[in-house]
Amino acid sequence: MSFFRSPPIVRFAVTAALCLSVTVAAANPKSWAREWPDTDFSNSLISDWAEILSGGPPKDGIPALDDPGFIKVADEARIGGREPVITVEIDGATPRAYPIRYLTWHEIVNDTVGGVPVAVTFCPLCNSGITFDRRTSAGVLSFGVSGKLRNSDMVMYDRQTESWWQQAIGTAIVGKLAGMELKTLPTWMESWDEFKARNPEGLVMAEPRYNRSYGANPYRGYDTSRKPFLYSGEMPPHGISPLARVVRVGDRAWPLERLRSAEVVSEAGVTISWVPGQASALDAGNIAKSRDVGSIRVRDAQGRDVAHDVMFAFAYHAFWPDGEWMLGG
Repeated sequence: MSFFRSPPIVRFAVTAALCLSVTVAAANPKSWAREWPDTDFSNSLISDWAEILSGGPPKDGIPALDDPGFIKVADEARIGGREPVITVEIDGATPRAYPIRYLTWHEIVNDTVGGVPVAVTFCPLCNSGITFDRRTSAGVLSFGVSGKLRNSDMVMYDRQTESWWQQAIGTAIVGKLAGMELKTLPTWMESWDEFKARNPEGLVMAEPRYNRSYGANPYRGYDTSRKPFLYSGEMPPHGISPLARVVRVGDRAWPLERLRSAEVVSEAGVTISWVPGQASALDAGNIAKSRDVGSIRVRDAQGRDVAHDVMFAFAYHAFWPDGEWMLGG
């Protein structure tokens, strides 16, 4: 969540050490009450407050977007063909692409698609891109970025009750709504070229009116670094690199390298396909020039898209410690 300039790996390590020393000592709800007077810290799923750290920016220091503008696919000329976008296709609505070049700097987009209020989210430190239905039993929520991390994953907050939500699992972990879960929608990440080819009449989110280096990757080299940023938990088993990508469906995870080799894997009730052509958002300083990690689609036996996430292995293991690793063989 912090924005770094080169050399990034050195700054990740130095900043992590400094933040860790400060935030562990301050990991107490009383120290947060002034900034979060409307958050009910007496109601939480957290057993150890030291798990929650500051990512650097304060509350709303990373500004979430609300009701963004869109332009036609044919009118977009700035996005590189291999750049990743999160695709939202909802029945009755024109397909929409949410470019990672914008989500890297904003992390949450509150929007409404085909009458469905959605939150399109991306946590760079976990490579986790998930779209949630904002409708809940407490009403329609809108979300902002808290500036906090847990297991290196973004902690969101809702503006209605200021409860804190864990992005990777879509669950409120602190506050009035603690324990409530958001519905995850079956959206996916693919290249801009893939989206355009399938949806020539589609829409793409317009560039936000913020002074940001859109298209640049402030986390240059992160997904090939040895350790995750601000993470002190257990590393993944089976010799899997903590920053290797895995495809999570429910509580199961398929290593991306296995899928890249096989291209199509059908098991556990789903078919997962991999195709080349999508750039990593966390490699080169310019996203469009990053290495190819490919695109994933997950479908059920009827060919319907299935909600999933392509995240780093350490984050999967942190939030699903008893999950099933689909290693094949």
